[in-house]
Amino acid sequence: MTQLVCSLAAKAIEDLGVFGYQRISLARGVESDMDKLRRIMSKIIAVLLDAEEGQVKSQSLQVWLRQVKDVCYAAINVMDEFECEARRRRVVKTHGSFGKKVKRFFSYSNPLVFALIMGDKIKEILQRVEELEKDSYPFCLEERCDKANVHRERETHSFIPASDVVGRDDDKQKIIDLLMLSEPGDVDNVSVISILGLGGVGKTALVQCSYNDERVATHFGSTFWVDMSEGFNLSKLAKEILNPVPQEGMAFISVEELSKNQVQIVVQKALKGKRFFIVFDNVCNCSLAKWNDVRGLLIGGGGARGSKIVVTTRYQNVASMMSTGHVYALESLSEDDSWLLFKRWAFNKGEENQYLRLVEIGKEILKKCKGVPLAVTNLGSLLCSNRDERFWSSIRDSDIWELEQEDDFILPILKMSYDHLPSHLKPCIAYLALFPKDYNFNSTELIRSFMANGLLRRSTQEMEDIGTRYLQELSARSFFHEVKDIGFSFTFKMHDLLHELSYYIAKDDYCLIGNNDSRDDFKTVRHVSILYDNSGAGDKVELFLHKLSNGVQSIIFLNKGRDAINVTKSFIQTCISRFKYLRLLDLSPLSFKALPSSICDLKHLRYLSLHGNTQLKKLPNSICDLQNLETLSLAGCKELEKLPRDMGKMISLRYLSITTKQICLSDSGIECLYSLQTLIFSECPKLESLPKGIKHLTALRNLDFESCGSLMSLPQGMRQMVTLESVKIIDCEKLDLMNGTDYPLRLRSLVIGKLSQLVALPQWFAESANTLQFFHFYHCLNLEVLPDWLPDFSSLRKLQIWSCSKLSSLPLGIPRLTALRELEIRECPELSRHCERDVGKYWGEIAHIPLVHIV
Repeated sequence: MTQLVCSLAAKAIEDLGVFGYQRISLARGVESDMDKLRRIMSKIIAVLLDAEEGQVKSQSLQVWLRQVKDVCYAAINVMDEFECEARRRRVVKTHGSFGKKVKRFFSYSNPLVFALIMGDKIKEILQRVEELEKDSYPFCLEERCDKANVHRERETHSFIPASDVVGRDDDKQKIIDLLMLSEPGDVDNVSVISILGLGGVGKTALVQCSYNDERVATHFGSTFWVDMSEGFNLSKLAKEILNPVPQEGMAFISVEELSKNQVQIVVQKALKGKRFFIVFDNVCNCSLAKWNDVRGLLIGGGGARGSKIVVTTRYQNVASMMSTGHVYALESLSEDDSWLLFKRWAFNKGEENQYLRLVEIGKEILKKCKGVPLAVTNLGSLLCSNRDERFWSSIRDSDIWELEQEDDFILPILKMSYDHLPSHLKPCIAYLALFPKDYNFNSTELIRSFMANGLLRRSTQEMEDIGTRYLQELSARSFFHEVKDIGFSFTFKMHDLLHELSYYIAKDDYCLIGNNDSRDDFKTVRHVSILYDNSGAGDKVELFLHKLSNGVQSIIFLNKGRDAINVTKSFIQTCISRFKYLRLLDLSPLSFKALPSSICDLKHLRYLSLHGNTQLKKLPNSICDLQNLETLSLAGCKELEKLPRDMGKMISLRYLSITTKQICLSDSGIECLYSLQTLIFSECPKLESLPKGIKHLTALRNLDFESCGSLMSLPQGMRQMVTLESVKIIDCEKLDLMNGTDYPLRLRSLVIGKLSQLVALPQWFAESANTLQFFHFYHCLNLEVLPDWLPDFSSLRKLQIWSCSKLSSLPLGIPRLTALRELEIRECPELSRHCERDVGKYWGEIAHIPLVHIV
């Protein structure tokens, strides 16, 4: 808990120093009260790190810390009211007054009333803080400083190179041999292989290497990966098999609407006659009855001989029950391989020769890690940032090693890595506890959530970059895995043991709750996510909302199913009326007909997602009074007839995604959103043109168009968007990209797809030759040749070419792409054949690229 209190206190002090209250008239004496408040809170935060150790033994200290946390939240809310008022006054100055003068005389809008009310609130908080300072004296807490170390970055990529998995070559070959083996004794053509090992020993990484191996990819007709960390069920498996990618000529199948018998029929039909390979990863528990259901479905489904199922698990009984004969026990790494892995994380290349004493201490630490890669990488990344011999010795001699070490011995080691994180990263780890195991995080979406909740150090224009650095640092410290670069962002997952750690350290403030959760005390919870399926979810969730305190700052709805959860307007009204301090409200799995006009009461709101609401036809214009709102997602709101007319008032908006039935957007005020950095038009089938004023959005960094079938041209004046870095154009069949010269000059990321009208890549792409780092084009069915200028992209790091069936050659000069780190070619039959490793005629041209993936 202490780490989160430290972060809250630091944010409160920062807010006291930089917010717009300095430009607002205050009652006499309030400014001096605020200065005094800042000084006392600075003293408190100086002793919080010392309180972290003492709270374990002192119940009184735990109570004191909770009181500090509560007053920090109160102070942050008050400072936020100053910011809200400052922004409201900016809008009034530009757009005119809100409401009637008589009404405003008795409201916050009256400067005198606002000053008096805020003065009283500041005095109340100051009194509480002074009492907390006095109450801390008996604890004899000492001041400590937080040493935030600079960490080296590691590259992110889509696939796991063999070099990233140490000491598993023999294991990988044995697994591949078992996969390729078609045994006479296979039951109904399908065999099950269980891979058994300690948590963190590398079971998933080993199977991923085998799963992505070219030999396996060509041997099996269909491959499926199903994470089972949240439980083993038939519906989850059926969804993965039936809907990984919509099949040609087959409509999307909603598994929830099918009976058990119907699920069996459609799954068996999908697998019949195919040699399939299915991975059940991280099976924690599975009853014999459930396994018999799934086993009967798959083994009796008519799959071709040689079909395989691989199960990874920590539990011997699960491995034995599910296997048809092969239980592969994955051993820990050898001492030599452990050192090789540790050295890669703890030192820069060759650096270990300069620190012989640290090498000696490191090898002593390794002996205590039992050859478990997750422990080795976490400790290696922790030690990487510090060359102080005393620090390394403190890790070696920590009391953590004296704890009784059972199968989950790694959790205390991971906690030690967390304890040594800089204070600004700890709340980010806590926030991830809001999401279920095996959740696939997107960096840009997560960063917007961090921004909404004040987890990023403030900077007007650079918060996204700061958030990216935070996530990259956590990745470098081995807190994430399966990191995949997708252009202007990246995706990642957390190991299930690290997810358990995040839940442990965050449980007082952050809560993930589902249908069967029996927890009933939510007094301390400030951030909550609600994971429900479709059955009667609306009523259940509304009852749950009334259990929460009114100080909640984040509410996220997550849906286990694919179909939206239908809720009433009164349900949404409950969210608005009960939780006045909300910073983040994600209603994306919910579907409702109207958003109440009272949405404007959530003046602290930074993040609002209505994504995927297929019933919503209009938005109240009062939503434009949310001057603090930074993120608004309307993507997938297919029935939305018109955008509100006063969107120009949303002066803090940085991210806007739009789905609308409108033909043009000239009266929406979008062109006045000067803080906007990301603008996305998605599923706007009637949209023909964009406001001319969009060229004035000079802060814009990302511009996307997807499924805008009537759009004729890109916005005029794109050359004036000097900060534009990323453009995505997908499924816009009438869009003319070939003519005109008014296009952006310095892109870093470019994605185009489903453009059947495209027969050549537009010349204007070449204007970003010195800056483009990520280039992805796919499903351009009439694209026959790549341009001669492609090798001029001197900064290009990743190139993806998918589903361009007419493409058969590469341009001359590909070896000039010396910055290219990854090339991926999928479903381009002729081009793939010519680029085949060692034998393809273009292999010599691309052999210099570190990571080449041809499918």
